[in-house]
Amino acid sequence: MSSFYDFEVKAIDGTSINLSQFKSHVVLVVNTASACGFTPQFKGLESLHQTYAQQGLVVMGFPCNQFGAQDPGTNESIQAFCETQYGVSFPMMEKIEVNGPGAHPLYQWLKEEAPGILNTTAIKWNFTKFLIGRDGQVVERYAPQATPESLIKDIESALSKS
Repeated sequence: MSSFYDFEVKAIDGTSINLSQFKSHVVLVVNTASACGFTPQFKGLESLHQTYAQQGLVVMGFPCNQFGAQDPGTNESIQAFCETQYGVSFPMMEKIEVNGPGAHPLYQWLKEEAPGILNTTAIKWNFTKFLIGRDGQVVERYAPQATPESLIKDIESALSKS
Protein backbone atom coordinates (compact mmCIF):
# COMPACT_ATOMS: atom_id res chain seq x y z
CA MET A 1 0.00 0.00 0.00
CA SER A 2 1.30 3.40 -0.88
CA SER A 3 -1.24 5.79 0.59
CA PHE A 4 -3.68 6.21 3.45
CA TYR A 5 -6.42 6.04 0.82
CA ASP A 6 -5.52 2.44 -0.08
CA PHE A 7 -6.95 1.02 3.15
CA GLU A 8 -10.34 -0.09 4.38
CA VAL A 9 -11.36 0.02 8.03
CA LYS A 10 -14.50 -0.75 10.00
CA ALA A 11 -16.44 1.91 11.84
CA ILE A 12 -17.31 1.25 15.45
CA ASP A 13 -20.78 0.13 14.28
CA GLY A 14 -19.18 -2.51 12.01
CA THR A 15 -19.74 -0.82 8.66
CA SER A 16 -16.83 -0.85 6.21
CA ILE A 17 -15.18 2.43 5.32
CA ASN A 18 -12.92 2.77 2.31
CA LEU A 19 -10.46 5.49 3.28
CA SER A 20 -10.40 6.72 -0.32
CA GLN A 21 -13.58 8.62 0.59
CA PHE A 22 -11.32 11.02 2.50
CA LYS A 23 -9.21 11.98 -0.52
CA SER A 24 -8.27 15.64 -0.35
CA HIS A 25 -8.90 15.73 3.42
CA VAL A 26 -6.37 16.06 6.21
CA VAL A 27 -6.80 13.18 8.65
CA LEU A 28 -5.67 12.84 12.26
CA VAL A 29 -5.50 9.15 13.23
CA VAL A 30 -5.38 8.38 16.96
CA ASN A 31 -5.31 5.09 18.87
CA THR A 32 -7.59 5.75 21.82
CA ALA A 33 -8.51 4.22 25.17
CA SER A 34 -11.35 4.93 27.58
CA ALA A 35 -9.49 4.46 30.88
CA CYS A 36 -6.09 6.04 30.26
CA GLY A 37 -4.42 9.07 31.79
CA PHE A 38 -4.58 10.60 28.29
CA THR A 39 -8.32 9.88 27.85
CA PRO A 40 -9.20 13.56 28.52
CA GLN A 41 -7.56 14.28 25.14
CA PHE A 42 -10.92 13.25 23.66
CA LYS A 43 -12.09 16.76 24.59
CA GLY A 44 -9.29 18.38 22.58
CA LEU A 45 -9.74 15.97 19.67
CA GLU A 46 -13.43 16.86 19.54
CA SER A 47 -12.51 20.55 19.63
CA LEU A 48 -10.18 20.06 16.64
CA HIS A 49 -12.99 18.24 14.84
CA GLN A 50 -15.48 21.02 15.56
CA THR A 51 -13.05 23.78 14.61
CA TYR A 52 -11.52 22.34 11.44
CA ALA A 53 -13.98 19.86 9.92
CA GLN A 54 -15.40 22.50 7.56
CA GLN A 55 -11.86 23.11 6.26
CA GLY A 56 -11.32 19.42 5.58
CA LEU A 57 -9.99 17.86 8.80
CA VAL A 58 -11.18 14.39 9.75
CA VAL A 59 -10.30 13.04 13.21
CA MET A 60 -10.48 9.24 13.42
CA GLY A 61 -10.30 7.35 16.71
CA PHE A 62 -9.16 3.72 16.80
CA PRO A 63 -9.82 2.16 20.22
CA CYS A 64 -7.11 -0.25 21.34
CA ASN A 65 -6.79 -2.42 24.44
CA GLN A 66 -3.10 -3.31 24.05
CA PHE A 67 -1.73 -0.83 26.59
CA GLY A 68 -2.55 -1.62 30.20
CA ALA A 69 -5.90 -3.12 29.18
CA GLN A 70 -7.30 0.42 29.27
CA ASP A 71 -10.09 -0.15 26.76
CA PRO A 72 -11.59 -3.56 27.61
CA GLY A 73 -15.17 -2.69 26.65
CA THR A 74 -17.15 -3.63 23.59
CA ASN A 75 -17.36 -1.34 20.57
CA GLU A 76 -20.84 -0.35 21.74
CA SER A 77 -19.73 0.56 25.26
CA ILE A 78 -16.69 2.47 23.94
CA GLN A 79 -18.89 4.47 21.58
CA ALA A 80 -21.37 5.25 24.36
CA PHE A 81 -18.55 6.33 26.69
CA CYS A 82 -16.99 8.63 24.09
CA GLU A 83 -20.32 10.24 23.23
CA THR A 84 -21.62 10.70 26.78
CA GLN A 85 -18.37 11.63 28.56
CA TYR A 86 -16.70 13.74 25.86
CA GLY A 87 -19.38 14.51 23.25
CA VAL A 88 -17.32 12.78 20.57
CA SER A 89 -18.90 13.25 17.16
CA PHE A 90 -15.85 12.47 15.01
CA PRO A 91 -15.64 8.98 13.46
CA MET A 92 -14.72 6.18 15.84
CA MET A 93 -13.55 2.89 14.37
CA GLU A 94 -13.88 -0.61 15.74
CA LYS A 95 -11.39 -1.71 18.38
CA ILE A 96 -8.13 -2.89 16.79
CA GLU A 97 -4.60 -3.94 17.62
CA VAL A 98 -1.84 -1.52 16.66
CA ASN A 99 1.19 -3.68 17.48
CA GLY A 100 2.20 -7.31 17.02
CA PRO A 101 1.10 -9.92 14.52
CA GLY A 102 -2.55 -8.86 14.80
CA ALA A 103 -1.84 -5.19 14.07
CA HIS A 104 -4.32 -3.67 11.66
CA PRO A 105 -2.79 -3.20 8.16
CA LEU A 106 -3.37 0.56 8.38
CA TYR A 107 -1.28 0.73 11.54
CA GLN A 108 1.40 -1.48 10.03
CA TRP A 109 1.67 1.06 7.21
CA LEU A 110 1.54 4.12 9.50
CA LYS A 111 4.36 2.79 11.67
CA GLU A 112 6.56 2.07 8.66
CA GLU A 113 5.88 5.48 7.12
CA ALA A 114 6.56 7.40 10.33
CA PRO A 115 8.78 5.55 12.80
CA GLY A 116 8.99 6.83 16.33
CA ILE A 117 11.98 7.85 18.42
CA LEU A 118 15.21 6.08 17.42
CA ASN A 119 13.38 4.69 14.37
CA THR A 120 11.29 2.31 16.44
CA THR A 121 8.07 1.38 14.75
CA ALA A 122 6.03 0.08 17.69
CA ILE A 123 3.28 2.26 19.08
CA LYS A 124 4.36 3.01 22.65
CA TRP A 125 1.03 3.90 24.26
CA ASN A 126 -2.53 5.10 23.82
CA PHE A 127 -3.13 8.39 22.01
CA THR A 128 -0.21 8.18 19.59
CA LYS A 129 -1.26 10.39 16.70
CA PHE A 130 -0.56 10.43 12.95
CA LEU A 131 -1.33 13.44 10.78
CA ILE A 132 -2.13 12.52 7.16
CA GLY A 133 -1.88 15.20 4.46
CA ARG A 134 -4.33 15.78 1.63
CA ASP A 135 -2.08 13.60 -0.56
CA GLY A 136 -2.66 10.55 1.66
CA GLN A 137 0.89 10.56 3.05
CA VAL A 138 1.95 10.78 6.68
CA VAL A 139 2.96 14.32 7.61
CA GLU A 140 3.97 13.63 11.21
CA ARG A 141 3.78 11.16 14.09
CA TYR A 142 3.13 12.53 17.58
CA ALA A 143 3.78 11.00 20.99
CA PRO A 144 0.85 10.30 23.32
CA GLN A 145 1.68 13.29 25.50
CA ALA A 146 1.35 15.68 22.55
CA THR A 147 -1.96 17.39 23.23
CA PRO A 148 -4.45 17.94 20.44
CA GLU A 149 -3.99 21.69 20.93
CA SER A 150 -0.24 21.36 20.29
CA LEU A 151 -1.00 20.05 16.78
CA ILE A 152 -2.91 23.13 15.61
CA LYS A 153 -0.06 24.74 13.64
CA ASP A 154 0.71 21.48 11.82
CA ILE A 155 -2.99 20.88 11.10
CA GLU A 156 -3.47 24.41 9.78
CA SER A 157 -0.36 24.03 7.62
CA ALA A 158 -1.62 20.72 6.19
CA LEU A 159 -5.07 22.21 5.57
CA SER A 160 -3.53 25.14 3.67
CA LYS A 161 -2.00 22.79 1.09
CA SER A 162 -4.12 21.70 -1.85
